[in-house]
Amino acid sequence: MSPKVFWSDPYQTKLSTTVSTVSGNDVTLSETIFFAFSGGQESDSGTINGQTVLVAQKRGLDIVYTLAESHGLSVGQSVLIQIDWARRYQLMRLHFAAELVLELFYKTLGEVNKVGAHIAPDKARIDFAWPESITPLLPSIEAAANAIISANMEIITGFEDELTERRFWEIAGFSRVPCGGTHVKRTAEIGTIKLKRNNKGRGNERVEIYLGK
Repeated sequence: MSPKVFWSDPYQTKLSTTVSTVSGNDVTLSETIFFAFSGGQESDSGTINGQTVLVAQKRGLDIVYTLAESHGLSVGQSVLIQIDWARRYQLMRLHFAAELVLELFYKTLGEVNKVGAHIAPDKARIDFAWPESITPLLPSIEAAANAIISANMEIITGFEDELTERRFWEIAGFSRVPCGGTHVKRTAEIGTIKLKRNNKGRGNERVEIYLGK
């Protein structure tokens, strides 16, 4: 298990570290800033020693990075990780926007069942098992989310259990939620959001979340 600097400093874009293991095209690092797909949030894009990371994936508590066959890296070698900051920041903003919207749906609907989520750089989505259209709820959910965003509230993050890497985020007086993604520090960084319903079929509702221009 290597330290994941993207939790302690999600704004860091470069990191000098060393290679821990090499298995063919797959490498692990002694510490990392490069987030791997988890909880619906897409992986970062970037490089290790100038070589594009083709795939980043969690394996247990480790993150494994797949490079091209000709990567030439060896155990103990010093390397530089660089991530695409524009992509990371979009993912951070949309990730927390989705978390905020989801909590507001829970507070509004109670026992709603989330069945899926995906956070990409252009939009986020949340899927629910719900028997009715969520369209009538969207104006109030959107307004409530944007009120929290404009209030520029602090987003606290930390470990529920450091040994198992169980993380949380919290806004005082609003919610404390288990989550291992990357987060902005304050809600105003998200900017205005827009919500749109996408009907996925009977009993399945999808809300799409977009950042305002």
